[in-house]
Amino acid sequence: MPVDLRLVRLRKEFPGHDGGPNVVAVNDVDLAIEKGTMVTLLGPSGCGKTTLLRMIAGFEEPTGGEIYFGDKRVDRLAPNARDTAMVFQSYAIFPHLDVFENVAFGLRMKRVAEKSVRERVDRVLELVGLAGFERRAPSQLSGGQQQRVALARCIVLEPHVLLFDEPLSNLDAKLREQMRVEIRELQQRLGVTSVYVTHDQAEAMALSDLVVVMNAGTIVQAAPPQDLYARPSSRFVADFVGKANFLTGAVLDPNTVDVAGARLRLSSAAPVGVGETVELVVRPEAVLLEREAGKGAKGVVERVAFLGNHAEYAVRLATGDVVEAHETNPAERGMFGVGEEVWVSTGPLHPLPPRR
Repeated sequence: MPVDLRLVRLRKEFPGHDGGPNVVAVNDVDLAIEKGTMVTLLGPSGCGKTTLLRMIAGFEEPTGGEIYFGDKRVDRLAPNARDTAMVFQSYAIFPHLDVFENVAFGLRMKRVAEKSVRERVDRVLELVGLAGFERRAPSQLSGGQQQRVALARCIVLEPHVLLFDEPLSNLDAKLREQMRVEIRELQQRLGVTSVYVTHDQAEAMALSDLVVVMNAGTIVQAAPPQDLYARPSSRFVADFVGKANFLTGAVLDPNTVDVAGARLRLSSAAPVGVGETVELVVRPEAVLLEREAGKGAKGVVERVAFLGNHAEYAVRLATGDVVEAHETNPAERGMFGVGEEVWVSTGPLHPLPPRR
């Protein structure tokens, strides 16, 4: 697939407080996004994801670097000349205009012929499930319907790149789930290159072809959701995306480690030599507890939480490490009790590179 959006050493600095040194919000970011891809920028508050989105839109001027849409350089163009559209967190729909006129607003600003306006607005309202709502005022709509109006207003412009600035943060949990499914299905049907900012991990994983994790203004990993979860590139990524257990083990051979006396497999070759210590990550659902002696590393159950469809355990190993295990359908095997001796085994452990 051709690259549709490319960032080259993109940088943004803001003036420091009281004449102090500049604050680097985005630090020489390189990113290439293929046509039709849904990319999510994910990271903690202050990591630079929103600033990066605003530079793509043209609302912030880069301190350095370049932005390309296909082969066209756009970082020197005004926002209205970039062929983007943004869905905002606050919806930003006009309270004095009905649904039809809200969606038609951008087309009218571009002086599109009236017949084409009506055809395009009608088609998009059908697409987002708002056919029949044309003459409703925004005050007569639910939060989810208002979000659909905001989305329709962007889609009707047929932008080169569609941008989302935490668009679901004002919705309740159930509606968020519904809307993220709708946004993903719509984006796939349209095939439009999209960049989505969120701090919600589940939202990022559910929506994306590619998740870009940012920290302190830099990209620390960019990968499909499954790869990001299974093979995090650092402790930061493993800890930020989902729940993770961190263990230490001694490398026995390139594919095997010793953890608390148990020989366990690695998912990839150890980044350090035989006899050296390596940091390991394993997700709680990949940890298996057994009552039979000798299977895995010995430990003692310290905490139990029964949550209906699964149980969560915390087990302390002989090394002092505490491992969290999530077991589905706990009634089938019977619950483990606090203080019970167990043996802990896992699927392949993912080795992390040495910390710098």
